[in-house]
Amino acid sequence: MGHDILALERFCLTALPAPRQAFIGPFVVKGFLGGTGRGNAASSLDPAPLADLPGVVARVEACFAGMGLRPRFRSTPLDPVGLGPFLQARGYAEQDESLVMVGPLTPVAAPDAAVRDEGGPSAAWMALVATAEYQVPARQAEKLRNPELLATPGAWLVLREQGVDAACLFAVAEGPFCGFFDLATRPEFRRRGLAARLIRAAAHWAGARGASVLTAQVAATNAPSIALQESLGLREAYCYRYWLAPA
Repeated sequence: MGHDILALERFCLTALPAPRQAFIGPFVVKGFLGGTGRGNAASSLDPAPLADLPGVVARVEACFAGMGLRPRFRSTPLDPVGLGPFLQARGYAEQDESLVMVGPLTPVAAPDAAVRDEGGPSAAWMALVATAEYQVPARQAEKLRNPELLATPGAWLVLREQGVDAACLFAVAEGPFCGFFDLATRPEFRRRGLAARLIRAAAHWAGARGASVLTAQVAATNAPSIALQESLGLREAYCYRYWLAPA
């Protein structure tokens, strides 16, 4: 089944906002606190060849320099022709391949009385997010500012199990899409199906807002998360990776 990559990329850029943004050629350049890759990278929305690829890349690099950030390009199937080889020749390092997973929302959606929406990154929600090994301080600081930047409906879900806040998830709904991010479970509650329950609850929340497509982004090396998402009907639509400028 084919997917509208441009629509999915636009949704991703909407769901994960940053306070600084510029449009340079085909690239949307985002700048935050240097935490999340997507909030601190340049993403192309047009794969057409660029007459002056070196000049446009130089402008993007200058934009990052002005923000005090190391240049980073998020590489997707919408890259302009020749971007990857050009960045590699320029000394950029390729890293962090991720999969964009997509599937129908309705079969997944289910309410869960144990799940509540915190209405923002509350102390309880942030404490759960912090249990994920990759959530470094800069990422956590960016999440605290998310409510003031997000222009579409969001839900900060917490699942309570055995009297304990055990797992969390952040969901965004816009148009046909529901994206879920920041899925984290306390170590002592893992492998009990809580992540699947949260995804189902997020799908139920978004379905009430008109969403029909469920999407997520997962590291290509995270086999357990990929297996979970596939069990819920999601399949790989495409992949992306980052090109990071030399220090």
